[in-house]
Amino acid sequence: MSLRLFRISWVMARYRLDTLLPLDRFPWWLRLLLWFSPLRLMPVGQRTRGERLRLALETLGPIFIKFGQMLSTRRDLLPEDIADELRRLQDQVPPFPGEQAVTRVEKELEMSLSDAFAFFDTAPLASASIAQVHVAQLHSGEDVVVKIIRPGIERIMRQDMALMYQVAKLLAKVPEARRLRPVEVIRDYEATLFDELDLYKEAANTSQLKRNFKDSPLLFVPTIYWPFTRRHVMVQERIRGVPVADLDTLKANGTNLKKLAERGVEIFFTQVFRDNFFHADMHPGNIFVNCDNPEDPQYIAIDCGIVGSLTREDQDYLARNLLAFFHQDYYEVAALHIESGWVGENTRANEFAAAIRTVCEPILEKPLKDISFGQVLLGLFQTARRFNMEVQPQLVLLQKTLLNIEGLGRQLYPDLDLWSTAKPYLEQWMKERAGVGGLWRSLKRQAPELSHQLPELPVLAHQALSRMEHEHRQRHQQTSAISDMQQQMARQGKRQHRLRIGLVLLGLALAWQPLSQWAGSQQWPVLVAAAIGLLLLVWQ
Repeated sequence: MSLRLFRISWVMARYRLDTLLPLDRFPWWLRLLLWFSPLRLMPVGQRTRGERLRLALETLGPIFIKFGQMLSTRRDLLPEDIADELRRLQDQVPPFPGEQAVTRVEKELEMSLSDAFAFFDTAPLASASIAQVHVAQLHSGEDVVVKIIRPGIERIMRQDMALMYQVAKLLAKVPEARRLRPVEVIRDYEATLFDELDLYKEAANTSQLKRNFKDSPLLFVPTIYWPFTRRHVMVQERIRGVPVADLDTLKANGTNLKKLAERGVEIFFTQVFRDNFFHADMHPGNIFVNCDNPEDPQYIAIDCGIVGSLTREDQDYLARNLLAFFHQDYYEVAALHIESGWVGENTRANEFAAAIRTVCEPILEKPLKDISFGQVLLGLFQTARRFNMEVQPQLVLLQKTLLNIEGLGRQLYPDLDLWSTAKPYLEQWMKERAGVGGLWRSLKRQAPELSHQLPELPVLAHQALSRMEHEHRQRHQQTSAISDMQQQMARQGKRQHRLRIGLVLLGLALAWQPLSQWAGSQQWPVLVAAAIGLLLLVWQ
């Protein structure tokens, strides 16, 4: 652990990442400390700041590369030169040697490369943080790509996750940070990240997503070749499309970018609300565009290693919250947060609604290019701090995906109105969910189980009535037993009271002569105190 921490510190010093910090926003004492830091003795070199940041993240490994990938989608929050460099992390991470790739494929498939493929290119087509991809062809003639997990990557990831847990536990001790539930968030992120190491899961996710969008004009998902898929190797159909971030090529092909951006929003809401199964790693390196029909562009999605889903309750709360935002009904937003337990039960809805209105009112009914979601999130976090709102770990993955979608939409069509695009879809979904049609579909879905249970209903009803009658008899018996015990205790208390009085009287009778002599020699306050003590003894 300490060795990994030392390495992180060394890499940050080596690439002089301290020069990226906004020193003018730091307290004076921290600025003074950084000014006299030994880091300043190391040369910055000829590399640009974006290149130094990218190289540092590449050197530190997959978790840091993932962080850089997420940042690369937020060009509105980063200087252009840094965003351009971080974009290279999406599919231009330094590859591992082709010989290692061949060895791993043969080991996983338990056959020689020539037996598995008619052709295999040892030079990678693309290389990412956790795996790299090689072009190949099956003996049956299909063009495919082979995805191979990087050797030794799991050990590095476990070291980094252990370090992140230590930081999260420290943050959990700080009252201001405790509401963010850092340990739970890291635990969810760990499960999601390590799922990417199992290509069986990615292949299954890809197949599920393909079924959800079968014959859809919105999204195409490549086919998985299961006979050649293992835990660390996956073979899937090769796709040919334009990277979604290649705006020059998209424009040169005459692609309808407005329709493409709107379809991206529709795909996201379809996955979240219709299918409850969403691609949660939608950075530009995983998304391509089929431009065969430029006026009717179709998305192509790859790398389904990270997917998410919500409970039915979270789906409903999320949809109702978004619709309340669209209708600018901030009191409903506040009430939903209180009802769901995301804020304390003692929170006053009108105060919470006023705080949300202050943050969100400026952003509604504006095009995407005029909305800074970074500022909005900052304002919401400040509001959350006032009302002790806790981070919901099950929604963190969804929030990350929303940020990716927004960053993608900003690149494709900055004038996209996210609200007006999403509002009709959500209203229709809620209508179908809560209307007669939704009720009928729910009944049809539960019909097999109901038909199985229907013949047993008389037996179940008789058992329920018998159980209720038995419980009623038990309660009556318990009540009678308690009443008898109370009466017995009352009688026993009376007997003990009479016994105490008898003992006192007997004692007085036996000791009357000494007591009368003693009483004659005492003053009246002593006699009063003795009489009170005797009365208390008899009363007890």
